[in-house]
Amino acid sequence: MPCAMPPTKPISRLPRAATLILMRPAEGEFQTYLLRRSRTSGFMPGLFVFPGGLVDAADCDDAFWGEHSDLACGEIGRRLGKGLGFSEALSFGVAAVRETFEEAGVLFASKAVASDVDFERACARRLQESRQRGWFRRMVESEGWALTLSALAPWSHWITPVGMPRRFDTRFFVAVLPAGQDGQPDMHETTEGLWASPWQALAANLDGRIPLSPPTLVTLQALLSYASLEALQMGIEARNWGDPIFPRLVPLEKGVGPLIIEPWDPMYGREDLRIDAGRLPGSVPPIGTPFSRLWNDGGIWKPVV
Repeated sequence: MPCAMPPTKPISRLPRAATLILMRPAEGEFQTYLLRRSRTSGFMPGLFVFPGGLVDAADCDDAFWGEHSDLACGEIGRRLGKGLGFSEALSFGVAAVRETFEEAGVLFASKAVASDVDFERACARRLQESRQRGWFRRMVESEGWALTLSALAPWSHWITPVGMPRRFDTRFFVAVLPAGQDGQPDMHETTEGLWASPWQALAANLDGRIPLSPPTLVTLQALLSYASLEALQMGIEARNWGDPIFPRLVPLEKGVGPLIIEPWDPMYGREDLRIDAGRLPGSVPPIGTPFSRLWNDGGIWKPVV
């Protein structure tokens, strides 16, 4: 059937957001931390995602966060910018750290002299105050934390497709879990958290046990290219933001879930795109097969070829 006109270019001035892909070693391989969004959420309800959320106004104070980071201003630009200006790089990085702490209970911050009591106090404030605007900045200032932005590295830049209920301009960072910490969902925005290898998560998505959001699914597919955490860490050192990933959402016939077409699909820009919806159930490839399309099959996003 005929489908909607393709997008021409990413839409600017969308709400900005930041996401953090958390990694940890596991028996010679690595795992990522996934959080299930609340079923009452206005965006991707019930799906598993990486920790993340909107960039707040309190994340955008260059002077304050420049003084509460383990990187000098020039180093922030070199480490997190990779094509972004200093202010943008800093605010996205701060938002990634804050949202990861709020949603997953993992804190990328340090003190000159820190103890388990300091971390426990921060975790208690997270549960009590995290729904209050500006709470994270107040905690950092009052308790003397410095964000470990040096632990973060750029991964990808996503722009939500036209036609989705809510749209964002999102930067995905990647970082290794700090020593001695683990994930803990906030039981408000996120209701379940788990560690899984990319392969395990992709397999569990297909049978509905770990339903993934489209960007999460595409990211996990890309992570299959790395055999170990060490290989991944070497790979991200030379990585920059690259071009924005701006998928195309294609509504299908009544009763059939929509299709997402990624920019690397050869038909992405075709105005006369036609999709045979009847072939989609038989088009799901084995895990690890390259793909450029995702189909929503009864609420589960699945790769199709």
